[in-house]
Amino acid sequence: MEPSHRKILDKALREETLTREEALGILTAQGANLGFILAGAQLLREHNFGNKVHSCAIVNAKSGRCAENCAFCAQSSHHQTEAPVYPLKSSREIVAEARKADAVGAHCFGIVTSGSRVTPGREFDELLATIREIRATTAIHPSASLGILDKETATALSEAGCVTYHHNLETARSFFPQICTTHDYEEDIATVRVAKAAGLRVCCGGILGLGETPEQRLELALTLRELEVDSVPLNFLNPIAGTPLAGSSFLTPLDCLRAIALFRYLLPKTSLRVCGGREHNLRDLQSWIFMAGADGVMIGNYLTTSGRKLEDDLRMFRDLEMEFDERDTN
Repeated sequence: MEPSHRKILDKALREETLTREEALGILTAQGANLGFILAGAQLLREHNFGNKVHSCAIVNAKSGRCAENCAFCAQSSHHQTEAPVYPLKSSREIVAEARKADAVGAHCFGIVTSGSRVTPGREFDELLATIREIRATTAIHPSASLGILDKETATALSEAGCVTYHHNLETARSFFPQICTTHDYEEDIATVRVAKAAGLRVCCGGILGLGETPEQRLELALTLRELEVDSVPLNFLNPIAGTPLAGSSFLTPLDCLRAIALFRYLLPKTSLRVCGGREHNLRDLQSWIFMAGADGVMIGNYLTTSGRKLEDDLRMFRDLEMEFDERDTN
């Protein structure tokens, strides 16, 4: 390993922030230099997380008719897409999905609802009851992704047994107005802080490949580092017909790996999970995400698009000689 690569690796091991030049160098690395970067990212992952795959699964518990105008989202009422539209699923349906995720070894189960925020009332009470049922009948950790939070709703979720609150920033603060204009970035930042103050773990990341610059990918990573989030889901744009970003293609497979490595060097002890868009963007290089520093993946389907077959992911973990809890999968 060259001295410059060893220097940034040592800084990451000491949890020191890289300089702007060092960080952007990761996003432009090529050839053997990229190989050195990936080797360091894998070392950081193994140093902090061992050789285990951490996995999560989600359910699209309430779909469509969202008032937000996020340019990538199939569920926005501002766009004409073929995404499903339906009200909140029953507690029985959601718990059944949680049990399925638990049975195949997922560690976290996210209940995701469309819309700007959750408000007190019948639906929220049903969600709280569902979370209690999941905690009582499974070993999986329930997570919720319900939009912008206030102190009262965050406290109620925590008291019901919700372990993690998921709320993505989506992109860098400087690029956010190009992606969404129906709410302010600071509302998302405030939600992360409210959730942490309520005792919830926070899962917070974004979508790469929206048209942001490499500098803005770095900006997002530094914001997440400053917020001290517990886990970062890294998604890659899977352009949906009917959205403003339909037909867009901003990332190569190696761009995705460079970005994962950047987040690993800047967030060495934070769980990095590769989620939506990995099939579309990484193609034949999906297995390289762990060499780039990711310690986990989302298994199963996403909100409005299909995910990879579980058996294909399980084979990938075995081929990489990584540990995964395969409860009841045989």
